[in-house]
Amino acid sequence: MTALSPRPVEPGLLSRALEVAGRLANDATDVITATAGRGARPGVKDNPFDWVTDTDRTLERHTRRVLTAEFPGIPVIGEEFGGDPAGAPLHWVVDPVDGTANYVAGLPWCAYSLALVDDSGPVVGVIADPYRGQIYAAARGRGARANGQRVSLSDRAEVTGAVVCTELARSGAWPGMGAFIERAASAHAGVRVLGSAALTITQVALGHAAAAVLHSYHSWDVAGALALAAESGAVVLDHTGADAAMPLDGLLVAAPGVADEVLSWWRATRPADLPAPARR
Repeated sequence: MTALSPRPVEPGLLSRALEVAGRLANDATDVITATAGRGARPGVKDNPFDWVTDTDRTLERHTRRVLTAEFPGIPVIGEEFGGDPAGAPLHWVVDPVDGTANYVAGLPWCAYSLALVDDSGPVVGVIADPYRGQIYAAARGRGARANGQRVSLSDRAEVTGAVVCTELARSGAWPGMGAFIERAASAHAGVRVLGSAALTITQVALGHAAAAVLHSYHSWDVAGALALAAESGAVVLDHTGADAAMPLDGLLVAAPGVADEVLSWWRATRPADLPAPARR
C-alpha cells in the first residue's frame, strides 16, 4: 500500500470550511431529531424503498443557501437537487439525510453528511450523528474530532471478535456478499448492515468497527466519512488493494492491521467478471 500525497489546502479556507460545515451539521441535528419518525412525509424515487422526505429537501436547500453565500464560486452537489462541479478545483457534496429509510421509520441510525472535495479527495468532512448527539469533523492534515475531542484510531492486530460493516447495494445484496459474510464468520467476526453509509465508515474511524466494505456508493454518502477515516488513521482501499481517497470500484475502509485480511475476503468472494460499479 503506497501512501497518498494529497495537495495542501490554504489554511484559512480549511478553518472557514470546518466552521461553516459544523454550523450546518448542528442545524441538521436539530431538524432531524425534531422530526424523525414523527409524521415525516415520505415520497419515493424510482424505487419504492428509496425514500425522500421534506426534511431531505429542506436541509439540502438550507445547506446550498449557506454554502453559496459563504463560498461563492464553489459548486454544491447534493443527493436531492444534483449539480455539476464543471471542472471546479473544489466542490461541496451533501447528503442531508443519509439513512432516510431509518429516519422515516424512527430507527436511531441516520446522518447528515457534508464534505468539501478536490481532485485528491475529501478536504473537509463533517458528519452529524443526531441520535448520539455527536458532530464528527475532519480536515486534511488536521486530524479528526468527535464533538471537539481528537479521535485517533488504535490499530488492531486481528479481526477475530470484531465487527465488520457493509451496506446493501441498491438492488439488495451485492454480488458475493453472502460468501463475504461466510468468510467473516469463519474468522469469528460479525458482519452488520446498519443502513447509513456515512455512519458505517465513521464506525471504523472511531474504532467501533474493524472494517467496512461498500460495493457501490454515491460520493455524497461517503466523502465526509472518508475524511474522518483518513485523518483518524484508517486506510482506504479499492478492491485491488490500492490506496485511493475515493475509490471508483467499491471501497474498503479498515484499521491498518486488519486491512489485508478483510481485503482478501472481499477479493476472494467478488466475482471475477463483475463489471465495475459506477461511483455516483
